[in-house]
Order: sequence, then C-alpha cells, then structure tokens
Amino acid sequence: MRIVFMGSPEFSVPVLDVLVEAGHEIAAVYCQPPRPAGRGKKDRPTPVQARAEALGLDVRHPKTLRNEEAQANFAALKADIAVVVAYGLILPQAILDAPARGCLNIHASLLPRWRGAAPIHRAIMAGDAETGVCIMQMEAGLDTGPVLLEARLPIGAEETTGGLHDRLSALGAEKIVEALSRLDDLVPVVQPEDGVTYAEKIDKAEARVDWTRPAVEIDRLIRGLSPFPGAWCEVAGERVKLLGSRLADGDGAPGEVITGFVVVCGAGAVEITRAQRAGKKPASADDILRGLTLPERLD
Repeated sequence: MRIVFMGSPEFSVPVLDVLVEAGHEIAAVYCQPPRPAGRGKKDRPTPVQARAEALGLDVRHPKTLRNEEAQANFAALKADIAVVVAYGLILPQAILDAPARGCLNIHASLLPRWRGAAPIHRAIMAGDAETGVCIMQMEAGLDTGPVLLEARLPIGAEETTGGLHDRLSALGAEKIVEALSRLDDLVPVVQPEDGVTYAEKIDKAEARVDWTRPAVEIDRLIRGLSPFPGAWCEVAGERVKLLGSRLADGDGAPGEVITGFVVVCGAGAVEITRAQRAGKKPASADDILRGLTLPERLD
C-alpha cells in the first residue's frame, strides 16, 4: 500500500521499520519539528526523523496541519492510508479524509481505557494487570474511533514504563502489519461508552514521593514514572530519582530506612532496586549505596 507515516518519538520507530520491511511504499513521513535539546540547546530531530532520513524517505515536519497549504500538500501524496503512532499533532478532518482508506492509529492501551497522552504511565500507576495495543480507525474525537484489532499484554509486578514501552512498541509494529494485510476482512468495533478513562499528561508535580502513602501506591508511582520523568525523594538534601522498586515487608514510621534501601511507607514498605543520583547515571541500589549513606529517615 502507499502509506503516509506519522510519528515522532522512539516508540514509533519500530513501526516505520516494519512497514518498510513489509514492502509498503512510504509516500512521506510526518513528524514533529526538530527542537532544542542537550546542553548546547541545538535543534535535535525526532527519532522518527533520524530514522526516516537514514532510510532515504521524504520527511516533513509542519508546525500545523490546519492551514490549506499543509492540507493540500498532504492530499497531493494520494496515499492509500495513513498510519499514525504518537505523532503529536491533532489531525483535522481534511487530513483524516485525504487518504483513500482513512487513517489508522496505533494506541498503547486497551481502548476505551486510557485514551490520551500517557497511557503506558497511567496503566502502571493505576495498578492495571494488563494493557495492550489497539489499531483504531481515526476520527475527530480523542482516541474515540472504532477498533479494528486488539492485542493484550500482562504487566509484570516489577515492570517499569520503560520496559512496557518497548514491549508495546514491538507489539504495535507487529499488529499494524497484520491489520494492513487483513484490512478488507477486519470489522470495526465501536468503542463502548462504559469504561472510558483518560491518560492525562504526566505533571512533574506528581513525581515527588510522599512516604505517608501506602507502599502499593508508591511502588506503582516509581515504576510508572521510570525512566521519565522519574519519581524522586531527597536523601540528605540531594535529589535522587527512584527508577525501580518492589513491595517489601517492614514496619516503622513513614520514610524510615530499615535495611539497605527498604523504606517504610504509610502502609507496608518499598524496596528501591534502581536509582539515579544528580549528575550521575542510573545504577542498581547496591551500587548507589556504595557511594551514598542513607539517613535514618527520607524526606
């Protein structure tokens, strides 16, 4: 098929790769514009742009798709279909209508649960036992379109957003190829009105650990915000990111360190398994403790 691919972050790259490998013609790749990043604040292309350029594909990164010129340029591609995964811009109706067979979106949740921007983070933070990907026919609403194909994955007891992100990216890549090969046979299923939840963007204000909360909530917070933006606490005045955890046994006052990197919570305790000190790389808890003496109690 002749495809317009629309995506920006690392999550989208495996999808682009499998579409090329499957022999589809990529008419153009749309992604977010390069943005200042790093210490030098130089413009850095998105992972999708970097990969698409390496593949020799036509890359476009308009700041908006709402003007007539952008819409005419898109329509002129005469695509059979558009594949959209974490693109980053709302598609106006003129864009949705331009490809002969519309636009398909790969969404990293089991719709209608976790529509919106941060479905992987929110699934872990909520303690969901499973998640997955949906191949959805796009319409004007936010992730409201009918679902063509669904695949499920269990969420591990110690899984982080980073690990689940990679598994869901690979699963989405597999399922979009399947969906395109079966497009004429797939029956769109309208999303039910019951069970709708929204995965709001992660606010950095959510990231500070409150040790008075139950251990189960703190464990989910740490894993759900790992690796970005990273849950954190202060250790002797130093801000330390907590990037991995598991539930543990322990009694005492909230914030009390009882052994190793096991911290008492409002109910139960959490063992920190991976962390990152300011200005340093992420490391195991054992490595962190070789260079950092924990106080009796964390703030």
